Amino acid sequence: MFPTGRKESPHIMQRLINTQQSPATLPQTVDREKVYQWIVELSNPETRENALLELSKKRETVPDLAPMLWHSFGTTAALLQEIVNIYPAMNPATLSAHQSNRVCNALALLQCVASHPETRSTFLQAHVPLFLYPFLHTVSKTRPFEYLRLTSLGVIGALVKTDEQEVITFLLTTEIIPLCLRIMESGSELSKTVATFILQKILLDDSGLSYICQTYDRFSHVAMILGKMVLSLAKEPSARLLKHVVRCYLRLSDNSRAREALRQCLPDQLRDSTFAGCLQDDKSTKHWLTQLLKNLETGGDPRSVTISPLAPQ
Repeated sequence: MFPTGRKESPHIMQRLINTQQSPATLPQTVDREKVYQWIVELSNPETRENALLELSKKRETVPDLAPMLWHSFGTTAALLQEIVNIYPAMNPATLSAHQSNRVCNALALLQCVASHPETRSTFLQAHVPLFLYPFLHTVSKTRPFEYLRLTSLGVIGALVKTDEQEVITFLLTTEIIPLCLRIMESGSELSKTVATFILQKILLDDSGLSYICQTYDRFSHVAMILGKMVLSLAKEPSARLLKHVVRCYLRLSDNSRAREALRQCLPDQLRDSTFAGCLQDDKSTKHWLTQLLKNLETGGDPRSVTISPLAPQ
């Protein structure tokens, strides 16, 4: 069973989970000597803060920044030290905006490493994402904590966006699903959106769907949170968030046992015209919702994954 600052930019969602730009489209005006110098300065506590700031600004304009960071002496240790240093500010919740901004710059560099094909695998093997989980456990709604959670989710979002089996296999050995579910229930709209995106990506993998549908407790927890989100979205619509919620439901309906349960517990708001206005210009989500309702009326996708019964344990 699952266990139970700074003002965000309107485009932070895209910055957090978008893939890196193609090197061919990047400006070639970066002074690489400065980049090398900033990386060296990360190892010195006295020069680290400015180096974090400058490198985080350059992470989308230096295509090979991730390997440079990962393979340079002491850099990863310095980034992890930035993370560990603010653990005491988690409880009691005393995190300041300055502390939050500084550690988020370190997290932005870790996201760069997580996004790069040359460093992603060793990033996982080193279990670096686990250092971020204490931030996802926080519940304070102040801006410093919200920004910290959002940026931490962005690192996980960058991992799952690759659709690699290794990523899902790793995440299923951790507590990321219950952490995402808690944020989906009580976070800000942006945090809910990234957390739901992560859950969606886990569900789209066959092993992720099997894991969530393996027991009644796991499935019911996911279904309960998704149901609460639908009720909340009926009051405060968000097409972006609704899109991910519907996609999660659709994927769950690919499992025969989950499909039977959804016939009984799918919120009425997804069956009637509650979201007609919200989906008016969103063809993909309308298509997914139509397919979901069709799956629940019929036998569903014949290619669906079949796993053990959803029996209470």
